[in-house]
Amino acid sequence: MSSNVRFTDFKSDKQPTWCPGCGDFGTMNGMMKALAETGNDPDNTFVVAGIGCSGKIGTYMHSYALHGVHGRALPVGTGVKMANPELEVMVAGGDGDGYSIGAGHFIHAVRRNVDMTYVVMDNRIYGLTKGQASPTSREDFETSTSPDGTNQQPVNPLALALAAGGTFIAQSFSSDSQRHAELVQEAIEHDGFGFVNVYSPCVTFNDVDTYDYFRDAIVDVGDEDVDHDPSDYDEAKELILDREKEYQGVLYQDESSVPFEVREGVDEPMVDIPDGAPEDATDLVREFY
Repeated sequence: MSSNVRFTDFKSDKQPTWCPGCGDFGTMNGMMKALAETGNDPDNTFVVAGIGCSGKIGTYMHSYALHGVHGRALPVGTGVKMANPELEVMVAGGDGDGYSIGAGHFIHAVRRNVDMTYVVMDNRIYGLTKGQASPTSREDFETSTSPDGTNQQPVNPLALALAAGGTFIAQSFSSDSQRHAELVQEAIEHDGFGFVNVYSPCVTFNDVDTYDYFRDAIVDVGDEDVDHDPSDYDEAKELILDREKEYQGVLYQDESSVPFEVREGVDEPMVDIPDGAPEDATDLVREFY
């Protein structure tokens, strides 16, 4: 790790192809700032992503990376961390990738409590496939494939994480850059599975859950007038199950958390690095697009 690393050191030379104004720009910048603030650098960082707009993030960040298949980023991240616990593992996903096809992996990753960070860019829409309703879309949200609304209650990812035994559950807003970076940093520093669901507006296909909507609706649990204790499970449950408000901050944290690999005694790499392997992430060539 380096104490002189800057967040710009995590920027690759690939230009993002996200739509102008996409919330994922802010989400990624916050991730890079958090990694730098925690003393990590590209050579000890591994970013895993699945499919969707969020899946491109491993290309846009300068680190070791793997672009996996739909919904399977978390088991890959788990394997990476168990194979080399010295790496800082960050998994990136979207609401479709993580809470639909990847929902089963999400629950089991939470309960295992491997020491890695999961950042989900939740725009409440399938953006890459041009605007279908996602698991977190509103019940009355009208799209080309659900013209009368979904008529289904949206998934509550924070509640899923709490029920599965989550030890760090937070929510942020990509446009609130400083607060978002702070929350991702706290997730990284947490001993165990750090989960951050990020309000990351889609400016092309979602005209309901917009930047203006979130700016007006968000309640930050870190504000003094909210008086929230994230170590209080019952209090966290009450907030998480409140569908009338959009919360930002650390909703729940178990400060006595012990990561899975610590419980299992995995404290060094399981494999030897072969002779001739690149010593620096810059030596790797990854052409995903």
